[in-house]
Amino acid sequence: MTNPIEGKFNIEVDDKAVLAAIAELKSKAETRAKSDKELLKKCFSLIDLTTLNSTDSVERGELFAQRVNNLIKVYPQMPNVAAICVYPSLVAGVRQTLTGKDVKIASVAAGFPASQTFIDIKLSECQMCLDMGADELDVVISLGYFLEGDYFTVFSELQLIKEVAGDARVKVILETGAMPSLEEIRLASFLAMEAGADFIKTSTGKIDVAATPEALYVMCQAAKDYYEVTGRMVGIKPAGGMVNSFDAVYFYSIVEEVLGEKWLNNKWLRLGASRLADNLLSDIIGEDVKYFSASTAGAKY
Repeated sequence: MTNPIEGKFNIEVDDKAVLAAIAELKSKAETRAKSDKELLKKCFSLIDLTTLNSTDSVERGELFAQRVNNLIKVYPQMPNVAAICVYPSLVAGVRQTLTGKDVKIASVAAGFPASQTFIDIKLSECQMCLDMGADELDVVISLGYFLEGDYFTVFSELQLIKEVAGDARVKVILETGAMPSLEEIRLASFLAMEAGADFIKTSTGKIDVAATPEALYVMCQAAKDYYEVTGRMVGIKPAGGMVNSFDAVYFYSIVEEVLGEKWLNNKWLRLGASRLADNLLSDIIGEDVKYFSASTAGAKY
């Protein structure tokens, strides 16, 4: 079996239609980002607050968690973020520190960011993250296998990871910036969803091209088609490169347009970002805010 989804889903993409649709949404997002503070708060509530630097330490993870714990005391008008996303070595410290209500702990795993290790190592790392207290796993597809057409290996690895995860949510990173075409992004989306992904996610943030509007639009179309065929909802997570309020509103608007109201909450939509949180806070509060970056002084953000 070379392609486990062959014949199940249409993987064709109308590139021109995608570009036209996102161009229209862009102009609307520019206006909304400047005028709708309630929408900015909504976007804030969707954030997977992320730190994935080689300099990260247990202390940094704990400081992140403390800031999340205290957010509603400092800014009582704000919702909290959806999750804190860290490397596996930080999970235990975040779990011990985090008291923020309904805030999840996500860990990158399975050989993040390149996924270039053995499947036994990937599964072991996923299990260890869960044992230390992770609620969610963010894993990368085996991109090398995908690009050479070995879709079965990509599919089977993800199935095994989901088996280990059980009820824990698995967000599958497609690394769309490395995909040669929108059609391949659509194919990768269906592979991940059919293998059991709870979310499909654009990017690791570790290569030059991170989340793009066209990639997200195609992924949303795939999630919509998958839901119509199977009845199973799959979440969406654009990640990487989102910095300001416009970015957040633009990506939110794409999900809103293609998938609709059912997806517009942090059960089904996440925004993976580090700098975005402070920039959204700044625009909502109306002054320069360094709430999260101040807690991690000295580390590259």
